[in-house]
Amino acid sequence: MAAAPILIRAQSQGERALVRVLMAHEMESGQRKDGDGRTIPAWHIHEVLVTLQGRPVLTMRWGPSVSKNPFLRFVLRGAKPGDRVGVSWTDTRGERRDAEAVVA
Repeated sequence: MAAAPILIRAQSQGERALVRVLMAHEMESGQRKDGDGRTIPAWHIHEVLVTLQGRPVLTMRWGPSVSKNPFLRFVLRGAKPGDRVGVSWTDTRGERRDAEAVVA
């Protein structure tokens, strides 16, 4: 599987930044069956980490109920133009992705 990107945008709104993140991932719950009736194994993002200027500001633990290609939208207080916002995730197979954006 080719490395699917994380698309991230951070826009300044005074003393805070609006951050939008789109993560490409299949997010299998482990409850669906394939065409032959076999259960498709669970495979989903289980941890997401958000950093501001390299310091962790948000950690999320996810389960199989999160939808395919999850989209996040949140506000970071204390972020200003030029600051770097990073997002990384790890899934149940141990795959990792990360991306960074500069607050515009």
